[in-house]
Amino acid sequence: MDNAKKHYSSLFSLPSYERSLTIIAGICLAGITLTAYAVTQNILSLALGFAVFAATVLTDLLVSKTILHGDPIFIMRRTSAISFVGWLIWIALAVVGAVLGSFLGWMLWVKLVLLGFAAVVTLRSIVVSATSTSSKPRQILSILLQPALCIAIFLGFWTTLLANLLPFLPFIVMAPVIGYTAVYLLLNSIDRLGKTYQLPSMPLFRAFILNWVIGQNGPLETHLEAMGEDADINVSLLKFEAAKPQAAIIVPLVHPGPFSNIGSSLLPSMLKHDFEAQYGCPACTPLGILGHELDLASQAQNRRIVTEVLSKAKFQATQAQASAFTRETDGAAIASCQIFGDTALLSFSLAPNTTEDLPQELGRMVEEEAKQLGLNHAIVVNSHNCLTDVDDTKLHIAELECAAKKCLQTVAAQPKKPFKVGSASVFPDFTQKQGMGTGGITAIAVEVTGQKTVYIIIDGNNMVPHLREKILDELAALGFSESEVFTTDTHAVSGIVTGKQGYHPIGEAIDHTALIRSIKEAAQKALQNLDDSKAGFFQFVVPDVRVIGEERLDAISNLVDKAIHKAKKVAAPIFGGEALLLVLLLFLL
Repeated sequence: MDNAKKHYSSLFSLPSYERSLTIIAGICLAGITLTAYAVTQNILSLALGFAVFAATVLTDLLVSKTILHGDPIFIMRRTSAISFVGWLIWIALAVVGAVLGSFLGWMLWVKLVLLGFAAVVTLRSIVVSATSTSSKPRQILSILLQPALCIAIFLGFWTTLLANLLPFLPFIVMAPVIGYTAVYLLLNSIDRLGKTYQLPSMPLFRAFILNWVIGQNGPLETHLEAMGEDADINVSLLKFEAAKPQAAIIVPLVHPGPFSNIGSSLLPSMLKHDFEAQYGCPACTPLGILGHELDLASQAQNRRIVTEVLSKAKFQATQAQASAFTRETDGAAIASCQIFGDTALLSFSLAPNTTEDLPQELGRMVEEEAKQLGLNHAIVVNSHNCLTDVDDTKLHIAELECAAKKCLQTVAAQPKKPFKVGSASVFPDFTQKQGMGTGGITAIAVEVTGQKTVYIIIDGNNMVPHLREKILDELAALGFSESEVFTTDTHAVSGIVTGKQGYHPIGEAIDHTALIRSIKEAAQKALQNLDDSKAGFFQFVVPDVRVIGEERLDAISNLVDKAIHKAKKVAAPIFGGEALLLVLLLFLL
């Protein structure tokens, strides 16, 4: 995924409609008017500026409300933004023409304005061809309408100067053909690249744009379903109850990605909210031991997992004893474990080093070791609670294995005693753009023979360095002997902001004091709810769930990277050749 993630910084936001309109008005009413007057000293220059501004507003309305009506990308704001960028190009060439035309004659200004017309047609061809789902005739009309009407107004102005414009008519006709051909060559080269990966490049790109711009997940998920493969999904469920349900820890062997509302990104919060609604107790979904190879393909697959969890969770918790919380380290690795009945709950962290996705083999090793020590089950969690600029997680696998074995051996030798559990969820006013998902913060407090432990689960994608340690210190001050912080690794917060990663890890955009205040609130509520408890564990398989799959995910990720490199490689010769041809055509007339 690193190949894809590094291009998040290429994503951008468009200005508001009001801002685009204001800038277009400034360019047309001031820029075009002044450049025209500087060259021609014609009082009609003011009328020219007003006319091209009015033409732009009118044509944007026609494109958005009529020609591309129903195309979800081309609302008025985005249609106007295309014209805004086009006018930035057009006015730059007009200013150069005006400066040179003052010395070399006003016809040079005319020629550079004509080049601006060609550049705007090319720009609009790229945007509309790459993103619009409308028919080709509608696309072509929406590409040509604004620049054609504006160049017609320029022609009308130039005729007042008694100029013979007939030699330029072939250029005005040929420029759109040349520009559209250049764009076709660019997009076709990317489409051919996709075929080498057996992927539909441009349809995938359009589907991504629909999701990025308006949050429409259906088109992209349709492609992911078609490209995916079936897999059996293991789900581990540890729940606590007394007279009524107290808490649940749900760990499906599903990666909550790939981003935004696509695939299983929303699964952690969906599971939490639906479980809590049905069973009336806080639930959490920390990350299991796996990577992006098990991203679900669609929301429909999410619903299958949720339905199975709700159905299977009806079993009764019967095991009334637990061990104390134990922590062991080896090098940079931290393993924490507590036994409930015959089930070990073990978590991994490398904090304050990067703790990213871990291989499934590590989880299987823990399960085998637990069984050798006489335990029937193990639920293994990736704390996913520190992200630095250096990701060397894979270098610490051996240390994690060693820490896990030491921790399991230590905790298995401890006596098991009756225990209490209390839990609470809080939902602070932090947003997904700040890095927190809709699952908020969950606290599960456990007391065994006087030792109070609290597990904090935050619905987010990792945490900034040293925040975990600050949280643990604050929890210790509340009277907790031990504690650990997990994030769900939800990718619902990913791909919705621009920047290096496309998301904010917990603590990067959220004030630490406010976050810790909310965590302490959840922990204190959980402490107040402590009551005698019993634990129950159930592991089951959801068969034939559609996942994107490691092979297809690699292909998609590589395609993103290769397509950008391909576009950069071919854009220069294609558009350089277009520019040379247009200049020759224009200046030989």
